[in-house]
This record gives sequence, C-alpha cells and structure tokens, in this order.
Amino acid sequence: MVYETIKYEVVEQILTITLNRPEKLNACTVTMERELINAFERADKDNDVRAIIVTGEGRAFCAGADLSLGADTFDRDLRRGPVKRLSDGKVDYGDPKVSDSGGQITLRIFKCLKPVIAAVNGPAVGMGVTMQLAMDIRIASEAARFGFVFSQRGLVLEGASSWFLPRIVGIAQALDWCYSGRVFPAHEALAGRLVSKVVPPDQLLRTARALAREIAEKTAPVSIALIRQMMWRMLGADDPMEAQKIESRGMYTRGRSADAKEGVAAFLEKRSPVFKSKVPADMPDYFPWWKEREYK
Repeated sequence: MVYETIKYEVVEQILTITLNRPEKLNACTVTMERELINAFERADKDNDVRAIIVTGEGRAFCAGADLSLGADTFDRDLRRGPVKRLSDGKVDYGDPKVSDSGGQITLRIFKCLKPVIAAVNGPAVGMGVTMQLAMDIRIASEAARFGFVFSQRGLVLEGASSWFLPRIVGIAQALDWCYSGRVFPAHEALAGRLVSKVVPPDQLLRTARALAREIAEKTAPVSIALIRQMMWRMLGADDPMEAQKIESRGMYTRGRSADAKEGVAAFLEKRSPVFKSKVPADMPDYFPWWKEREYK
C-alpha cells in the first residue's frame, strides 16, 4: 500500500509511524484509519521491526476526527449509507456499518506483536488520544495537550476507551476527564498516569528512540510479543489462576527454546545476547491462547 496520510519508516529495527496531515493537525480520515490498520498489519509480519513509535508531523499529534463534514461528521447513515434494519424497524446493531472505526484502529494496535510507544508531540484530542490507549508507553512533549472531548460534542467514548482508560488511570480520573471533556496539559496527564514521562519538545523522539532501541537490542522478539499479550489480556482475567495457566505454558516453551539458552549463556559470559527467534514465525503452538474456548 502507498500511504497518503502516514509515513512508515524503519531505521535500526525501529518503525516510526508518523501521522502526516500537518495542515489539518493530523485529523483522522477514513484513509488514515485504513492506512494505520495496514501499517500495524505490515509491522507484525516484518521481522526487521522490533519496536514501533507513533508520532505526529508538525505541531499536533492528532486533533481527532476530521470535521470537514460539519454537523453531519458523526452521522453514520450519511457517511457509510443506511445501516440494516430488523423486521420491526429497529437498527440491526450487528451491521458492520455500525462498528466504530476508531475502535478498529485501537483493537488492531491491541493485537500487535511488537511493543508500541506513543511520542505525543502536540495536541491529542478525541480519537487522537483514544488510539494511544492500546499503545504500551506514552511519552509526551511539554507541548502536548490531551482531551476526551466527547461529552462536549454530544457523543460518547469511542476507540474502546471505556475499557482501556480506567484500567490505565483508574475510574475516578477517567471519569473526571471524560465528564468534563476538557483539554488538559501534559503535566496533568503525567500526574494522572496517562503518560509515563514529559520531556522538552526537542528531546521527545530522542527519548522514545532510546527506549525503543533498548528493547530492540537487548530482548527476545518472541518473549516481547508474548509478554505484551499476556499483560494486556490478563487485565480482563477474573482470577490469577488464568495468568498462572498461560505463564506456565510460556515458561515451558520458552525455557526449552534456543533463545532461553542464549539469554543465560550471554549473561554468564557477560556479553550481549543474539536472539534468533522471529515474530510471528516462531510463536509457540499455544498462541493465540485466548481463542480457545477453555484452557486445558
């Protein structure tokens, strides 16, 4: 795919995805949604990608949905065509046209097998912030601003953010930001644990790349992919035994792997490890475990 609204650049095993509509503050369009999903699909299959950074071109990260349709921007019937109706005239909510497109981006990031770092360079509002919630680490520039503005637009949360946000920042903080719909600065995002670090603008990408480089150079790709999915998916588990089951599978398969032997040998020999496993080719046979009807 030739990208029109994003940049896809791999340097030293680090993929940087840049939202690239600076004249529109990187507001998200249908094309950008499609391209972002494709970029994450592509990254998962690329053995040369060990970590991903997402940032924005120009002075914004993403100003949210493109509002060029004005008051009709969020009318799905107008944008996608009328949704199906049931025999009694009620909406068929199973119609794919009802599905929130912001959620499709977030859920694709959620499924990603590579660690994802958001480098938030400027304003991130609406879906510009909800798309970040499935990213693993958020680093903000001092120029960044955040806003879950849906209540002020007569809308509701999207991008699966009603699941992600309270798990990241806690229910009280999530409701504070979402009830008010106000835009808040980077240091408030740091205090509320939405971001892990705030840095001067000229240090943002350098800081994100340093973290990504540490992951790329020192860790086993299959281990990272498994750890990422284990951590995210266990947020919804109802008992620690569910974690124990999956961790036991992981320790068994990884413990017998060439990567584990290399990791221990490198530690004892006081050298850098050279991990040869690849993602997704060398994922263990129990992956993806969450698609099983029940754990064995």
